[in-house]
Amino acid sequence: MYQQKANKTVNGKKTSAKGAAMSSSHTKIKKESMDLGFLVSVMLLVVIGLIMVFSASYPTAYYETGNGFSVIQKQFLWAILGVVAMLFTSNFNYNKYKKLAGVILGGCVLLLVAVLVIGNEVNGAKRWIGFGGASFQPSEAAKIGIIIYLAYSMSNIKGKIKEFKYLVRYAVVLGGFMLLLLLEPHFSVCIIIGLTAVIMMLVAGARIRYFALASVPVAVAGVAIAVFEPYRMQRLTTFVDPFKDRLGAGWQIIQSLYAIGSGGLFGVGFGNSRQKFMYVSEPQNDFIFAIVCEELGLIGALAILALFGFMIYRGIKIAMNAPDTFSCLLVAGIVSLVAVQAVLNIAVVTSSIPTTGIPLPFFSAGGSSLVFLMAAMGIVLNVSKYKRQPKA
Repeated sequence: MYQQKANKTVNGKKTSAKGAAMSSSHTKIKKESMDLGFLVSVMLLVVIGLIMVFSASYPTAYYETGNGFSVIQKQFLWAILGVVAMLFTSNFNYNKYKKLAGVILGGCVLLLVAVLVIGNEVNGAKRWIGFGGASFQPSEAAKIGIIIYLAYSMSNIKGKIKEFKYLVRYAVVLGGFMLLLLLEPHFSVCIIIGLTAVIMMLVAGARIRYFALASVPVAVAGVAIAVFEPYRMQRLTTFVDPFKDRLGAGWQIIQSLYAIGSGGLFGVGFGNSRQKFMYVSEPQNDFIFAIVCEELGLIGALAILALFGFMIYRGIKIAMNAPDTFSCLLVAGIVSLVAVQAVLNIAVVTSSIPTTGIPLPFFSAGGSSLVFLMAAMGIVLNVSKYKRQPKA
């Protein structure tokens, strides 16, 4: 890991005397163009995602509104806003997030409190704040906010991350966030934030054995949360045997499996899905990957997974070449966020884990999730402009 303190300036950045000596004698920071491979993979995922949202949403949108284009029209506008957000953050120097880390964290907490007070309640959950004809989920901002805070904090304590007391401090911060999210309730975001934070801590150098010890109380808490909430307990029992209640709780996952199986090797063809006709509920959302598999088949699904894999690979490369600890952890956190969400979503759709509301990045319909995700991609692109290079 990089060892830096604010004592001396090297290549426009502050560093310790030791870090400066190492930087000046061994490496230099060079500004180049942004990572083209990462940018292309992100834009391809956005475009393919829009195409699949259109295909998956048309029947439901037509049935509910009389306009089959209603969902894709909104998603397209959100995608344009997301590209604008990405362009802005890709040109916003990542170092400025260090000064804003505390403000961003505090703002996220206020938003999570606000949604409990003034949020719109949908299906018994308060997750959205509406303004005008639009709405957004503060939890989407919280995902990025906690990554920025953790990257800033862990880059400051450096090697002390190996000490157990610092992990306890982060557990308290994360616990506060998760408590607010559980009050919405939004348990799936708790899982995403928790796994992303663990990956960031491991990248920063935390000892694995501490997480092994912590896994016991975390597992107990997870079971308790599931047992004391009837709908979560129902999801667990449905996961064990979805066909036991095939017309009720097991309906969605059964129809998802039918869609995946119907796709075969090459799929039934774009736009020809049968399961999207009122079988898979709201197929443009969390279960859109089932429609992808049905229409594009195994080959198409694997191609999309390969595209995700390439994007994550480029993100890892950007993190490895990042100029300092903060930027390394920042990119690692954002890339981990995408990877965790993609893996969990596909696991749910294939009935590999119990059902929970986790969207597929770039694919699932949802305005605030796409905009904040694209803004995060811009942060990665900004970091990619700055690379450590050995001096000749």
